[in-house]
Amino acid sequence: MSNKAVISTEKAPAAIGPYSQAIKAGNTVYLSGQIPLDPATMTLVSDDFEAQARQVFTNLQAVCEEAAGSLGEIVKINLYLVDLDNFAIVNQVMEEFFTAPFPARAAVGVKALPKGAQVEAEAILVIGD
Repeated sequence: MSNKAVISTEKAPAAIGPYSQAIKAGNTVYLSGQIPLDPATMTLVSDDFEAQARQVFTNLQAVCEEAAGSLGEIVKINLYLVDLDNFAIVNQVMEEFFTAPFPARAAVGVKALPKGAQVEAEAILVIGD
């Protein structure tokens, strides 16, 4: 019998494809990529990169909380940026949501993201010991 569970919340955007917002396996939660969609309207929150980055972390936070965790329990986060010139801005916004010790991280430049988003983030969360 599998101990895999689907994590889903209306406080984060619904999946726009054949995937779950997150999957919990044991005490590890694998969070799917979040783009800066407003969960209520399913549209981008803004064309402004900083506002988009803030929404991405807000969406991740909602999924973490639905899994009975928090952003502080994220051990690995992958960021995808359409423009790597926004690297400093995403660092600044990330510091609004995370405190030291920060999770391990990768930041990758990509050609495009779904729905014209400028940033996406996926993460791995470990709850408890």
